[in-house]
Amino acid sequence: MTPDADDRTFQPPAANPHARTHRNGVFTVVEVVGEIDLATAGLVAEHLDAATAGLEPDVLVDLRGVDFLDCSGLRVLCRADNRARERGGRLRVVLDEPRLRRLLRATGLWDRFPPLSAIPQEPDRSDRLGLPGGEPA
Repeated sequence: MTPDADDRTFQPPAANPHARTHRNGVFTVVEVVGEIDLATAGLVAEHLDAATAGLEPDVLVDLRGVDFLDCSGLRVLCRADNRARERGGRLRVVLDEPRLRRLLRATGLWDRFPPLSAIPQEPDRSDRLGLPGGEPA
């Protein structure tokens, strides 16, 4: 998929043991599971690269199935977030695990990735309007 590709032609990569991508309304959802570390981050990056390749991507990274996330996993999230922003879009994370919430705070990434506790039913455009987004801890 090229950066100029139309959303109607979006073809996610094949699911792998750590990531799967699907459409949910206007969102592209990347579901991530298991332990995300140096050995597995590339499998997640493949899905995040595809999800952020189009114009104005609206990507939700569902981390509710993640047992462990190290700096390699954080790096691929930050890279995907940069790609989404460069293309006029956004990337948000969905998680409910207290340990991962603490990790975002400890690494200073909480403001960059204020976590959602569930996949939104309707698109939230508050951050594009300059309003605060995300959920409180």
